[in-house]
Amino acid sequence: MVERATPRLKMNIRKRTISILISTFVLLLVMISTGIFIDPEKISIHLMEKNQAPSLRHLFGTDWLGRDMLLRTLKGLTLSFGVGILAAFSSTFIALLLSVLSSWSKVADNIVTWLIDLFLSVPHLVTLILISFAVGGGFKGVVIGLALTHWPALTRLLRAEVMQVKTAEYVAVSKKLGKSKIWIATHHFLPHLIPQLLIGFILLFPHAILHEAAITFLGFGLSSESPAIGIILSESMQYLSIGLWWLAFFPGLTLLFMVGIFDALGRNVRRLIDPFHGQRG
Repeated sequence: MVERATPRLKMNIRKRTISILISTFVLLLVMISTGIFIDPEKISIHLMEKNQAPSLRHLFGTDWLGRDMLLRTLKGLTLSFGVGILAAFSSTFIALLLSVLSSWSKVADNIVTWLIDLFLSVPHLVTLILISFAVGGGFKGVVIGLALTHWPALTRLLRAEVMQVKTAEYVAVSKKLGKSKIWIATHHFLPHLIPQLLIGFILLFPHAILHEAAITFLGFGLSSESPAIGIILSESMQYLSIGLWWLAFFPGLTLLFMVGIFDALGRNVRRLIDPFHGQRG
């Protein structure tokens, strides 16, 4: 009786995982597409409606210039999404490149390991701020800074996978047949790393978004003219003392909600791809 129920239970877990994936993806798509198609005129200055508390007309209230905070927040999330996808993609590519490079030789592996330890030994935000400031700040500086600081943990994971595959018999057979290192990397290493790359790419998103908001809040990130979440939170700090709590509360809560969506997306993709996690439920 138990043996019959086990396959059904696994199928139910798989269906539940897929349904959660679809739900989170659709929710994320709605949030981003809404922010993309917002008319700039709708988030312009309307002094007659300034400092209004949350209501049915303005769900997140308005700021000191009468701008709708819901629309500004959605626009800021779209900007954060753009930064996150570029940074996560770049970091994933760097991690893949270095992990494959580590299999080339003992010297290359030592260099990659040294780079990983070097970047992990320095406080994350400090490195991010220094790199962003060095390349001129703004959108370009934030993306480059995030890309160059978020690869070490994923590289360490991918390197361990590469070293494990490197000792496999089929890799040794390919070497004896005279296959090049590039051929072995593309035909043996890369297919094995694709699941880890996909999961790592998704899980890098929330880190990139939060760190972008953090350095923008501190004044080292995106331009103050952009409707970024970090800018919104930074500007709202001076108005909290006069009771305009909604200026920081709703944008901050929405940012955490978006990060939670990516976290749920990553965990469920892992359960779907990884058989061990998929069976545990």
